[in-house]
Parts: sequence; structure tokens; C-alpha cells
Amino acid sequence: MTAGSAPRYEPIAVSSESTVVAEFVADPSHETGYQSEANLERAFIGLLRGQAYEYLPLANEQALIANLRVQLEALNGIDFSDAEWERFFSERISGAKDGPVEKTIRVQGDHIQLLRRDDGSTKNVSLIDKANIHNNRLQVINQYEVTGTYANRYDVTVLVNGLPMVHIEIKRRGVDIREAFNQVDRYQRDSFWAGSGLFEYVQLFVITNGTLTKYYSNTVRTQHLGERAGGKRARKTSNSFAFTSWWADATNKPIEDLAGFAKTFFAKHTLLNILTRYCVLTADRMLLVMRPYQIVATEQILRRIEVATNYKQWGTVAGGGYVWHTTGSGKTLTSFKTAQLASVLPTVDKVLFVVDRKDLDFNTMLEYDRFQKGAANSNTSTRILKQQLEDPGARIIITTIQKLSTFISANKGHEIYQGHVVVIFDECHRSQFGDMHTAITRAFKRYHLFGFTGTPIFATNSASGGNPQLRTTEQAFGDKLHTYTIVDAITDKNVLPFRIDYVNTVKMPDSIADKQVSAIDKENALLAPERIEQIVAYILEHFDQKTKRASHYSVAGKRVRGFNSLLATGSIDAARRYYNHF
Repeated sequence: MTAGSAPRYEPIAVSSESTVVAEFVADPSHETGYQSEANLERAFIGLLRGQAYEYLPLANEQALIANLRVQLEALNGIDFSDAEWERFFSERISGAKDGPVEKTIRVQGDHIQLLRRDDGSTKNVSLIDKANIHNNRLQVINQYEVTGTYANRYDVTVLVNGLPMVHIEIKRRGVDIREAFNQVDRYQRDSFWAGSGLFEYVQLFVITNGTLTKYYSNTVRTQHLGERAGGKRARKTSNSFAFTSWWADATNKPIEDLAGFAKTFFAKHTLLNILTRYCVLTADRMLLVMRPYQIVATEQILRRIEVATNYKQWGTVAGGGYVWHTTGSGKTLTSFKTAQLASVLPTVDKVLFVVDRKDLDFNTMLEYDRFQKGAANSNTSTRILKQQLEDPGARIIITTIQKLSTFISANKGHEIYQGHVVVIFDECHRSQFGDMHTAITRAFKRYHLFGFTGTPIFATNSASGGNPQLRTTEQAFGDKLHTYTIVDAITDKNVLPFRIDYVNTVKMPDSIADKQVSAIDKENALLAPERIEQIVAYILEHFDQKTKRASHYSVAGKRVRGFNSLLATGSIDAARRYYNHF
């Protein structure tokens, strides 16, 4: 049986729950009219309690700390003496010099702390269980009162094992959602640090006015405040309101209403997966939280690896696939998290992240190092690549197509070819991939090929030359696992929208009705030499005006003039014709 004709198996049941719901259908009966903050808050807490969150009517720090002790004792199966708890709390949870950065590091990277017992022995105490997420206990509190610079009362907070980790700020329907964002800023400035500073453990913020709901990480909040204090208000950064995120289902449909958001984002397994698996603490100590389409793509790849491994479909297109995510949507972060999680699967020996140019190799390494220092291994020569492939400790390797091709040519029968290898290609539409695909499939035996691309090749826009079995992205990699197009990104405001000036090139007399007529060859009409010539003339005449050639602006300290441009056509044949006319 050939690789292309291998049977496909769909799992009957998957043990791990998907973090993002496949398709969300809103409940038409839920409230959409005017609701006060109090009513929204009450309804929201009711939805959480319906999902087995425990409601706690506590409203001061003494009660919060007492509950934290009870929860950590339950999670770790221990009983603190009063002296042990006082020592552990002051040294390991609420250090006098610890701020939100140190507490975020504790949650994301150092969540197992050392307890010194009264008898001189030591014991590991987990703040959060990342291996078995359902061991963690979720509680919800509201109207918690604290006094710092000013007295504040927080709307709703979710506690994970007693620690505040998600804060929800609610405004009534009709109020701009930015007011909730600004309210969180005031809390950070005025009172999150007050007392024992437990609210500096908050990892995620949710802001809502009932109709619109968004989420973001504590880094967005902290850095935004720092920029405001420094007077940097001229440009938007990743720490401004513009970079808060919508939640969505796996089809990229935004879930904006608070009721739908509560049922999906706050589903226990979803929230705990986001906190424990899909937050990335970068080397410069910034917390990034992944967007829903990034999570879906990651889990689809991991699920494909597991299913293909169970059915021994490695080495076939049925064991791989591709992800179509538009440029600017954060493919590097998605690929990093995918590589990181795939590398710790018990059956996987290596994860290779393959790029097609040396500069991308270096830049990707910098990005991966930013996400987690030392997580990946780059190489400057084929000799170093060979050493890394032979090193069991080098789990994630970044390399170029050229180096991998040279290694395969020079090392026939190498033992790595028998290993279980996941190969992830960046920008998998590149034309060089044809020969590389053949080399990999001939050399490696137990491999999974995955590709990320913003511009997949379909049958309609494939080239006529080369291997006829490798002309489209699906032929080379397998099924499309997830899609997030430029339309989705513009809707989410993750990329800049297009400004369209429509120029009509076909003018019809008013007396002629515009009807579908089968005898008209539309393609030939659009590619008529006279039409192309006039379009080219129009572009040349208006090029300086449209690309702002008379305008100046600064980039990296350099003064530049105007913008570059691209010409998009409907086919390769059309591109050739326009090129010849230019």
C-alpha cells in the first residue's frame, strides 16, 4: 500500500478534552437586554456554580489566607502546623520583595515550592497541579474588599487552589468595555499589591460589559501601566487594549456574550488548560496567553500524532497535515508550543523545526529562545546538526532545508531514521520543498510531517512542473488541520484591515441589463490584452499617489519615503501577462 493510499482512521473517543469547543451555538433564551452590573455578576456566578465552581462568601484577606491554607493542604495531602504555614506563606508565597513578575514565575515555572517542616525535614508543595489538571480546585468569590492607596471592591475572582488567578471585571450592558480595562489598571495601581499581595498572582484578566467579553494576560496590564507612567502613549503596543483577545470556537466564530464566554472559556478543563499549558512565560519575563485558533492548531497536531502512532500510520500523509494560518497571526508562537508539547510525548524522540533560509533559522531561534531559554537547538553547520540528532537531550532542533538535505545525503542508514520524529515546516508552500519531501520520506521511517503556511497551494494555483504527486500542500502534508485566514484576522483585529479603492474596468450602458449569460468567456474577457494594458497604465499613473511617495516617515531611526506594493492576480497565467506588460 502506498503512502498516498493509506487508510485514514478517526478516533472514536479521545481521552483528553479539547480546550476550544468545536462549534458554539448561543442559547437564544439568555438575557441580551439591559442588565446592571449586579445582575450580570449574579448571573455569571450562577453559570460558574453550575459548572461545579465552589462559591465562597469571603470578602477580606484573613479569610482569603485561611482558605488558601485549606486548599493547599487538600491538594498536597498534608497538614501544616501553624509555624510551618506561617513560614511557608511568608517565604514561598508572599515574599516581601516579590511583585507580579516573581509571582508569575512561581505559577508558570516554579510551581513546586519547598516546605521546611518543624522536624527539619523538607517536602515539596505544589501550588498548582499541571500533570493532572482536574486535581486543582476552582472557587469563585465576589465583592472582595481591599484597601491600598484607595479602598477597592473587586467584582469577581476565580481562585485556583486558593490563589487568585483569574479576575473578571464587569460593566453593565451599554458601557464601553474599555472602562473595564481601565478599571483593572486602577486596581493594579491602587490595591493589587496591598496586604500580602495575593492578587498579584492573577495570571489572566477578563473584561466584559455583558455583550462583549475579552481576555488578556497580566503582562498586558502591567506593561500598559508602565508605559502610561512613562508617558509612552503615541503608539499601540502588545500591552494596550488593542491586544486583548476574543475567545472563539474552533471555526473562529467569536464568543462575545458573557453567558457564552462563561460556558466555554470558564469550562473547568478549558480554563485549567489555558493556565497550565497555553500560557508562555518568555525569557524577558512577559506572560503570553495563546489565542483560541493557536490552541486549536496545536491540539489538532498533537491529536494527529497520537492517533497516527496508535494506528502505526507514521511515514504517510495520514500521519501529518498542515495548518493554514495567515501571516501576522502568530505562527511562530503556535509552532513553538506545538514543538514543546510534542517533544514531551512519550513516544516521540525528536522534533525538527525546518525553515528554508539561514536568516529565518537564526530569527526563529531567537524567537524560540525568547519563549523559553534553551528550549531549542540551532546549528551553524551540518556537523553540528548531526551531533544534535545523536544527542538524546536535544529534543527540539531548528535547522534549514539545506542543512537537513545535506545531512541525509551524507549519512545513509543513520540510526535517527529509525527514530520517531516529528518534522514541522515553516512556510510549507515554498517551491524547494518538493525535493526535500522525497529525501525525507525515503530516509526517515517513522515520521510525521506538519506544515504551517499562510498561502497554501491548491490544485487551482499549483505549478505544472515537478512531481505530480507533490503539487499541492495537501498532497505533500496531508489534511488541512485548521484554518485562520486573513478574513478571520481582520475580524479579530489581529492584523490591519485593507483599504479598498474600487476601480471599475467594465462600463455598461444603463439600458443593458446585467444578466448571467453562459456564452460569455469571463476569464478571457478579464485577461484581454486591451484590459490588461489599461490597468497597467492606470497603476503606473497612480503609483506614486497610492504608495504615498511624497510622504516621509521614520523606521528604526531612518527616514524613508512611501510604501512598497504588491500586485495580486487570479492565477499564475494572469501574473505572467501583467508582468510582460509592465
